[in-house]
Amino acid sequence: QPHLVESGGGLVQSGGSLTLTCTASGFTLKYYVVGWFRQAPGKEREGVSAISGGDGDTLYANSVKDRFTIVRDTAKNAVHLRMSNLRPEDTALYYCGADPENDITHMMNHPNDYQNRGTQVTVSS
Repeated sequence: QPHLVESGGGLVQSGGSLTLTCTASGFTLKYYVVGWFRQAPGKEREGVSAISGGDGDTLYANSVKDRFTIVRDTAKNAVHLRMSNLRPEDTALYYCGADPENDITHMMNHPNDYQNRGTQVTVSS
């Protein structure tokens, strides 16, 4: 059954780095638009970053621009979210989604359309 699995979350100090990985099984991820989303306690879900299929266009939330980088790892059928200079406000459950039809703007603006188990990121001050 096709599915996505997130990994790489953990506890890190403010200013630290983490790399999250979204790995696909049962389908080829490079043909899909892939997005990363997060939800902090008491807050709405938000789009963090997304990457398109063929040309690899990317989009970032303003709050993470210049700190996070989304990249494809075709060999591992995965997409990574490299996070640096982490802040306590980055603490959230991070999850990924894949979409065969919609573009990166749609994914970023509709985080509730994508559901997955997620991986917890906690940034201590």
